[in-house]
This record gives sequence, C-alpha cells and structure tokens, in this order.
Amino acid sequence: MTLRAFARAALAAATLSLAACAQLAPIPDVPQRAGTENPPRSILYVGNSFMYYNNSLHGHVGLLARSAADRARAAHRSTSLTISGSGIDWHDVAAYMKPDQIGRYSFVGDNEIRFNPPGRQFDAALLMDCSQCPVHPQLRPVFFEYAKKHSDTLRRSGVEPMFLMTWAYQDKPEMTQGLADAYTEAGRQNRAHVVPAGLAFARSIAKRPDVNLYVADKRHPSMAGTYLAACTLLASVHGVSPVGNTYTAGLDPAIARHLQETAWETVQAYRR
Repeated sequence: MTLRAFARAALAAATLSLAACAQLAPIPDVPQRAGTENPPRSILYVGNSFMYYNNSLHGHVGLLARSAADRARAAHRSTSLTISGSGIDWHDVAAYMKPDQIGRYSFVGDNEIRFNPPGRQFDAALLMDCSQCPVHPQLRPVFFEYAKKHSDTLRRSGVEPMFLMTWAYQDKPEMTQGLADAYTEAGRQNRAHVVPAGLAFARSIAKRPDVNLYVADKRHPSMAGTYLAACTLLASVHGVSPVGNTYTAGLDPAIARHLQETAWETVQAYRR
C-alpha cells in the first residue's frame, strides 16, 4: 500500500469510528465507567505502536461498535494519541487533559467537522506502557509510578483511567503472566479498569496456534492480533459480546469468529 493510500484508509477508519457516535441520543448525566451499564462514550487512547499498528486499534474498535448487535451500548467517540516506542512516562497526560483542545471536534459523515460539547472531552483514557516495561527490572517501578501519576491526573479532570494489558512476544510466552500480574496490580492500586488483551493472545495461541497474531518482528500485532485486541476491548469496556459481529477486518470469517469467541471468553474469565 502506498503512503497516500494508507493515509486515505486511516482517515476513512477514523471517520467511520467517529460516525458511530454521531447519531447517539443525549447521554444522561450519570457516571460512565468501563464494564458497567453506562460505559464511556468518549475514550482517549494513550500509547505506542502496539496501538497504532494496522490502521490503529481505536479504528477497529469503532468499526466493531458500529456493527455490534447492541449499537447503542457500544457506540462511542475515540481519539488515539501514540508515540513510537514510548513508555508510559513519555506521555504528558496533564497536557492532554486541557479542556477544549484534543477531541474538541470530530470528523463525521462525509468529512464533516462536528464540534463536540465544550469542556471535558473524554470519559475515559486507555493507558499502556512499552511492551516489556512492566516486567523490566529497571522500568517496572516507573510503570507503577506513572500508572498512579496518570490515574490521579485523569481523575482530577473527571476522566476514568483504564489500562490495556499488552501481550508477550511471540518467542517469549513466559512474559504473559508477568505482564498480566503487573497490569492487574496497577488496576487494583488505582481502582482502574484493565482490558486483558495479553491474556486473550495467550488463550488464542493455546486454542489455535495456527492463527498468527504477530508480524515478522514477533512483537507487533498482525491484523489478527489487532482484531483480537479490539474485540477484547469492546467486550471488556462496553460489555458487548463481539461474537457474531459482521465486521471482520478482512479476515477469514472462521478466524474472525475464533478471535471473537476468544476475546469474549477471556473477558468473562478475567472478571471472575
């Protein structure tokens, strides 16, 4: 794909993602928290290339939401803010929370600019660290330090912190448990929701090792990997099952179904 074609595809995905929320009825003034009856209606993704690979995780979540059986529950607006190779400490979350800046307007429909209500622009922010930082002997303390720092910063702005549990490297499956433990503990310490994408990767590999979730570097997600993470996020944050969703990201329908089922099973098991 040429750079120009990729840019067009990225814009199309962002437009489709945002269009999912354009027709929403006014949301009642009630707390909006992941995994509840009132999930977030606007989410800021804060991370690195694990998020932006394959035309961006948030775009695929938006397309799944648009095709969900329960569209009203799944619909939301999302914005992705990523830095290549970044750790959680690279991001100036306080700056991101300045009112009426990031997220002030959205592209909807036929590239129409829609101004969002003034003030706080996001209900929740999804945070992640670098791929091995939470289990690295020197950087693990930094992960917990900034998980708390960013969570406190977000809550002062009325935004719910969430964490995206990342996955092990393809050739280092032993990373799975360490990453899961670190993100789960960060969630516990900060009373924050955790999306168990890393556990979904491990479950998928155990069930169907023939479905490759990685690109050649054995770290970044293939389209199947990004799709699995997106299905897991839809299930975890919005409480909407991805099973049977008609959006498949161009994957073979049988593989998409396997990933949908794996995501839903993982979320149900992680909650218990």
